[in-house]
Amino acid sequence: QVQLVESGGGLVQAGGSLRLSCAASGRTISTYAMGWFRQTPGNEREFVAALAAISWSADRTGYASSVKGRFTISRSSDKNTVYLQMNSLKPEDTVIYYCAADPRGYYRTRIADFGSWGQGTQVTVSS
Repeated sequence: QVQLVESGGGLVQAGGSLRLSCAASGRTISTYAMGWFRQTPGNEREFVAALAAISWSADRTGYASSVKGRFTISRSSDKNTVYLQMNSLKPEDTVIYYCAADPRGYYRTRIADFGSWGQGTQVTVSS
């Protein structure tokens, strides 16, 4: 089982940037499908971005329409870490962000397809 720890959240002004990190331990995530999701209290967790394993689909990535063009998911195999670079942040991006992983490395976006989750990191964007 892989363990995931998110970091990098915080307070930023609208239009600013943050980079979230998801550090993995216990397994090498280069063979894992990875995802970022977000959730506000009382709402369902929603898909943000996904990244296939290196061996699948040539590192295919995908994004929710609400973040496409502003957010970028990437992986560092050396650091066993996945990142979410968030630019042009908006107040509506204020939520808790979660990292997820699954050993079935093909590209996926559904919450139910991910078996391992981090504890989340809060992002707050002020207007």
